[in-house]
Amino acid sequence: MPLLNKTEARSSLLSAAPSNPPSGRSSSWSAARLALTAFFTVDGFLFASWVVRIPDVRAQVSASHSALGLALLCISAGAVATMALIGRLCLRYGSRRVTIASVAVFSLAVALPAHTHSVLALGAVLLLFGAGYGAANVAMNSAAVDLVAELRRPVMPSFHAGYSLGGLLGAALGGLLAGRISAAWALAAAAALGLAVTALAGTALLRAPAALPRPGAGDATGSTAAETAAARPSRHARLLVVLLGLTALCTAYGEGALADWATLHLTDDVHASTATAAAGYASFAFAMTAGRLSGTWLSERLGQTRVMLLGGLTACAGMATAALAPSVPLALAGFVLVGLGLANVFPLAIAQAGAAAGPQGVATASTLGYAGMLIGPPVIGFLADALSLPAALLTVAASSALAGLLALTVRRHRAA
Repeated sequence: MPLLNKTEARSSLLSAAPSNPPSGRSSSWSAARLALTAFFTVDGFLFASWVVRIPDVRAQVSASHSALGLALLCISAGAVATMALIGRLCLRYGSRRVTIASVAVFSLAVALPAHTHSVLALGAVLLLFGAGYGAANVAMNSAAVDLVAELRRPVMPSFHAGYSLGGLLGAALGGLLAGRISAAWALAAAAALGLAVTALAGTALLRAPAALPRPGAGDATGSTAAETAAARPSRHARLLVVLLGLTALCTAYGEGALADWATLHLTDDVHASTATAAAGYASFAFAMTAGRLSGTWLSERLGQTRVMLLGGLTACAGMATAALAPSVPLALAGFVLVGLGLANVFPLAIAQAGAAAGPQGVATASTLGYAGMLIGPPVIGFLADALSLPAALLTVAASSALAGLLALTVRRHRAA
């Protein structure tokens, strides 16, 4: 997986893997890629299925806005508390096994909120929900890092495109089913689908060959070479992981802010209709999905550093346009640019963190990135009250530019 440019990436990966892998292993790795993409897709689908049912669950537990907010924070608490542990479990048991177990737990947890009848019970269930979600994301990304190295192509964005696509499908299907079937039945169906995908994709993933071990690096636990070598990352690698985690934080800050504030900005500041405003976040989400689908092609031709730099600057320009736009079409165009710009920064940052320090690197960078998604909405709200919403949204433009510039910093540290 290229971390600086194509030439450096190819030389490093060619030194770690056979130059002409057998066709059988190549086809098996393709099967593993499809299986892993299915895991990313169902992860996004399950999370979106829950999100569209939050109003129903809120009414069921009779929660106030503040009480619901505290309950929802349990998702974040469960995820953050689990991520570092999952990194260690991936080192011990292998990322693929932990992926299967994590997605199975997450699938089961999705069905539980609809059966709670108090805010306290909802918070307890959402702790498990968050733990499953955080565990699945660390394990899947760790497995993806290994597969990227074996394929010797920067395919990490395609996995995250699967997550985005799953989220779009989950939100669309959840919206269609809302009012037709209860939240309990809808989330139970989503859980059943998650378990079915876990069983099918998990079988294919375990049958595919694991990463090739380095001489003397193999052990009896089934962990891969990258995982074994990264068990004790160097100080330099840890610094790289922190920088990449900050890059992910800056990107996730923008994603979290837009999820909560894009529609309100269109209705209150640009005076769009409710129907048109709903298209604001949708346009951002579709653009991000499209950008991730093209991420491998762009990374192979431009190199990952350029993709991250140009992506951050594109998102900066798009967010500035959307925040200051005097008309609805211009604002929507700005949101599209933000989606295209941010699409590949987060997955490439996570991939590079995994390449530098294995599952522990993925866990650290993911935790920092998740923190960005958490702080984005409240920071925007505070600044909107103090200044204005357009002014607050300009911080997304600044964080996007910073994400791109951090990619240059990472390259300098790697060169050093």
